[in-house]
Amino acid sequence: MTDTFTSTLDTLSKYAGRLAALLVFVLSLLVAYDAMMRYLFSAGSIALQEIEWHLFDMVFLLGLSYALKHQKHVRVDIFYDRYSRQNQAIVQILSMGLLLIPFGVVLMGDTWDMTYQSFLQQEVSPDPGGLGGRWVIKGVLLLALGLLLLQALSEILKAYRLITHKIVLWRWLRVVLLLGTLIYIGWYNRVEFWFDPVVLMFALTLVLLMLGFHVAFVFAGVSLLFALIADEVGLGVLEMLPYRTYGIMGNVTLMAVPLFIFMGLILERSKMAEGLLLSMGKLFGQVRGGLAISVVLVGAILAASTGIVGASVVMMSLIALPLMLKYNYSPALASGAIVASGTLGQLIPPSIVLIILGDQMHLSVGDLFRAAVVPGVLLILLYILYILILSYLNPTIAPALERADEPYGTILKEALREITPPLLLIGVVLGSIFAGVASPSESAAIGVIGAMLLAYFKGEFSFEMVRYATLESVKLTAMIFMILIGATAFSLVFNELGGGDMALEFFTGELGSRWDFILIAMVVIFLLGFFIDFIEIAFVVVPILVPIVASLGIDPIWFAILIAMNLQASFLTPPFGFALFYLKGSAGDSITTADIYRGVVPFIGLQIVALLIIIGFPELIYLFGQ
Repeated sequence: MTDTFTSTLDTLSKYAGRLAALLVFVLSLLVAYDAMMRYLFSAGSIALQEIEWHLFDMVFLLGLSYALKHQKHVRVDIFYDRYSRQNQAIVQILSMGLLLIPFGVVLMGDTWDMTYQSFLQQEVSPDPGGLGGRWVIKGVLLLALGLLLLQALSEILKAYRLITHKIVLWRWLRVVLLLGTLIYIGWYNRVEFWFDPVVLMFALTLVLLMLGFHVAFVFAGVSLLFALIADEVGLGVLEMLPYRTYGIMGNVTLMAVPLFIFMGLILERSKMAEGLLLSMGKLFGQVRGGLAISVVLVGAILAASTGIVGASVVMMSLIALPLMLKYNYSPALASGAIVASGTLGQLIPPSIVLIILGDQMHLSVGDLFRAAVVPGVLLILLYILYILILSYLNPTIAPALERADEPYGTILKEALREITPPLLLIGVVLGSIFAGVASPSESAAIGVIGAMLLAYFKGEFSFEMVRYATLESVKLTAMIFMILIGATAFSLVFNELGGGDMALEFFTGELGSRWDFILIAMVVIFLLGFFIDFIEIAFVVVPILVPIVASLGIDPIWFAILIAMNLQASFLTPPFGFALFYLKGSAGDSITTADIYRGVVPFIGLQIVALLIIIGFPELIYLFGQ
């Protein structure tokens, strides 16, 4: 009976995800068509543009339950992966039952009020020629929350079946009940916090994250808890959350996120990386360190075309690592070059990090893309210079390959044939943004069309490839936006507790120096990067820093680039850097964890050098215009 019930709930999420995947494809075509009609024939349509962002809303909203079904909502797995299967199931039950479901019920109630008011008022678009019936798209948020709660119930039932010793679960529930009772008694008797509630809020969040609870649900659940127990807040503060979420739904800048992810996944499946690595390896292989240099250059091209760190690292570890080890490259240098190059997508446009930072800091994404070009090129040059110097000083670390039998001219032509198509695509996508001809979402949609054409001409285009790319795009997009919703709730309660004012007073009053603020902010972000993902940092920490940046008169674009460079380093820092896990997981026993750590440390040092150069010479980020 239980199996049938959970299977039914899973089926609902499955079909919601498939519908969202279809809408990703339709959205790409519509945005590309709209851009072409407006820029070539001056024939724009307000209604069509609103249909586009409605489709975008449905993509991530219907994907919430689908991503949960496939376990795509991220968690910090430092300790979680070491738990027994039973303990993992207990964490899953607690995450769903204590964090997601209570928050979801409260948000559903407030969303119903917002949707019903919109229906009563017969709310329509404020723009002439826009769509009517705004309550419909608000109702999709209500539907998505319902599906998410049903999927959470399914996950609880499935996890419960995995627990062999049920007594352990009930002991944990008794502990939670005892803690809840103590908290209620303290609140009822107006017991003052021993510590500032802002500090407690951050501490509880960090503890739950480290224990392996889902990131988005931790932010959501903790915000609900402190809204309940803090007299100066109250549940009323969360009544604004549906309206904030609706603001996220109408943010056309964020529409670029699923489109760039879709474009990157298509290029990943088109075997572009394999052709690039093999041809570039032949081109530079006869130079000491040439294979490692090829990896850096291919990593830069993949960064500017796919921007997906996990895919880039895994692809290069599967293709380049065996080749480098075969030719007696140092395992440390080989692994360091792969993970450092694979993370360039965090900084080099079109970077998802820059899109999120642009939204959170209220900056033009195009300006951030232009500003990131020089830091990205600087990192690439530093990596190549390091490899050349190291291989010159110690030829055994990165020996040159024997001269190939085929003429060098033939090798060069082959390399150009592999490099030219992705470079043309990069030029069209980024060039249209830099020139101000198209918005990031329009450029991303054009990039999707271009990526599909490249896959077609390589003979790799298929229905299965598009299906995979659309479904994965839905999962990744839903994960990002669920974190954004949870972080928005967290920020509402955090600011209501006075956390924003406290941070502003500390940096502008007690410190008062912009350089002290920059130093502390960079150190905090760097340290947080050891434990949590860039998305959580961007959605929770960055909004706290924005008013301080404005009050100290710091250039926000320059500061955003510093954050992006810092976040890129977080992917490499042992022992919890995600890129290190990607490499070890795909490489298996061919390299050791110690090799990876030894190899990555010099590249982290080079990233710090690049960061210091941009701090010392901020004008460098404006070489491509302002």
